[in-house]
Amino acid sequence: MHNIFLQDLAVVMMVAGLTTILFRKLKQPVVLGYVIAGVIIGPHTPPFPLIHNEETINTLSELGIVFLMFSLGLEFNLRKLRQVGGSAFMAAIMEILLMVVVGYHLGRAFGWKPMDSLFLGAMLSISSTTIIVKALSELGFSKTRFAELIFGILIIEDILAIVMIALLSGIAMTGTLNVGHVGHTVGNLAVFLATTLVIGLIAVPRFLGWVARFKSEEVLLITVLGLCFGFSLLATKLGYSVALGSFVIGAVISECRDIGKIRHLVEPIRDLFSAVFFVSIGLMIDPMLLVKYTVPILAISVVVIVGKIISCSLGTFAAGSDVKTSLRVGMGLAQIGEFSFIIAALGTSLKVTSDFLYPIAVAVSALTTLTTPYLIQSTDRLVGWFETSAPRTLVGYLDLYTRWAGSLGESRDQSLPAQIVRRLSFHIGLNLALIAAVFVTASYLGSEERSWIPDLIDHSNSYKTILWLISIVLTLPLYIGTFLKLQALGLMIAEVRVTEARAGARTEAIQKFVAQAVPFTGLLGMALFTIALSSALLSSLPLFLGMITVTALLTWLLWRSSIRIYSKAQIALEQTFAPQEPESEHTPIPHLPPMLKDADLGTFVLSSGSWVVEKEIREIGLRTQTGASIVAIERNGATLINPDAFEKLLAGDQLLLLGSHDQVAAARKTLTAMPATAS
Repeated sequence: MHNIFLQDLAVVMMVAGLTTILFRKLKQPVVLGYVIAGVIIGPHTPPFPLIHNEETINTLSELGIVFLMFSLGLEFNLRKLRQVGGSAFMAAIMEILLMVVVGYHLGRAFGWKPMDSLFLGAMLSISSTTIIVKALSELGFSKTRFAELIFGILIIEDILAIVMIALLSGIAMTGTLNVGHVGHTVGNLAVFLATTLVIGLIAVPRFLGWVARFKSEEVLLITVLGLCFGFSLLATKLGYSVALGSFVIGAVISECRDIGKIRHLVEPIRDLFSAVFFVSIGLMIDPMLLVKYTVPILAISVVVIVGKIISCSLGTFAAGSDVKTSLRVGMGLAQIGEFSFIIAALGTSLKVTSDFLYPIAVAVSALTTLTTPYLIQSTDRLVGWFETSAPRTLVGYLDLYTRWAGSLGESRDQSLPAQIVRRLSFHIGLNLALIAAVFVTASYLGSEERSWIPDLIDHSNSYKTILWLISIVLTLPLYIGTFLKLQALGLMIAEVRVTEARAGARTEAIQKFVAQAVPFTGLLGMALFTIALSSALLSSLPLFLGMITVTALLTWLLWRSSIRIYSKAQIALEQTFAPQEPESEHTPIPHLPPMLKDADLGTFVLSSGSWVVEKEIREIGLRTQTGASIVAIERNGATLINPDAFEKLLAGDQLLLLGSHDQVAAARKTLTAMPATAS
């Protein structure tokens, strides 16, 4: 068994390695080589399959999903997600709605059953996060504005896909849409994300900062991987995707100080398992099936590409982005992937869809995967064509809309009182979500008998009562913090809304009433909220009243300590989200010794389109042509001092140049120029 596993893995990596070399030589995206490698060694390609245990390879490919999404979280932290969140949400909603409708009608046009058509629409609505992340990274577009929007849309899509799966499950089993079930799913998902993000952002960066003090890359890497897999497992246990779980923990870890070193350590492992993932996609492609369902596969692939370009571009543009950015986003999202497989498999497991739907989804995903890198590469040509061919009147109206949409965000009340009210409301909502998470967890623990509970404790009543009491103690700082926020909110509303011009002589009395009414109403709402959460743990009213008395006593005893705990947690969270200082265009130049008084230091960042990318330093002859030298390279957070002549330059490298002022300027010009002008 072990020999078979080793043989299969060896075949995968050897063929993937050969295709990587070949596609690099041909200057083609490597991800295509991985997929083709999977087709070559797959069970459907004659004369005989080279893989004996495909299930093992698929298991390893899941690790590829984990590492790809984890790496995306490390790169695309929560600050960036907050910046593009509104635009990404609008674009994702529009894309999903349009593609579900288009996919449904396409299925009906093929004569398929309504349920097949509905599942087809759902499959076409979700783009492939792993494929896009790999393609953008490989092409050097990961840190562009349109790529950040794409990443935001993909994360929103993955979250909405969980809701969509709940919708489809309800429709498939009952034939109707169960709004209550969907609301329960959305609520649980919101609580899960809020809880994990808040607790993670408070604890994880500080924990990893402590681990980094050991000055051991091995200890740091193993700790980070433990967090990654542990949280991914937690997400799957709670019914969410491993992709969502690995992204969330990656985004949390991205806020720690040693993120550059962590990215550098994780990158080789990500490349290994992502190669296995894309090879596994090729393994699922059956050439004979492509022949049998040629027309539907080609038609669906064309609809995916054209439909997603249009829907994603329109959604991004409607959210306020300019035409260029919108077209680039649309071209980058024109494929389907792993969530489409999950949706197709759901229909098969529920026995509501036909057998041909899953293999068609795999084939369409493979074809659109092959076209994705070329579509991304051709975005500039499409943008150029639109700028030259579109009527000037249309371009003018589009620019006018972009400016108008942008002004909507600026027109929102930015006064200090309005900002304080929004912040207080957000904190109150977050506190309630965390409280709900604690009680939901307690209800889950109390739903089944546990063997480790002592026999002297009655499982049905005492155990649940103890769980309720523990939940109250844990959430007491949140309750007190929420009450204090409500008091501040009441004072702010009374001060801003109740003015002398409106209330006249009774201004002060009305202000006092409003200031007291807001926290009282909020306190009443929290009481009803707690009763609803406690219903699964406290079965009788007398028991609940008795526990309320105990809670009042605990509140009186722990009031000050709870305020201190809440304040420390809030400060820690605000420090995590504190705006970082913007990076300057050039790194600061240190003071030089007298012998280098005429020397100059300058930096230059290599773009993916630079002619020196993938070339060794000796090949570009920079010192011979300009007199300047490359004295250091910063790559993925690591710095290489005094690189040798055989060091290969990569896209995204930040070069430190040493020479006179004129020599450094000439070096920048040479690195920017085309090869013909540089020689």
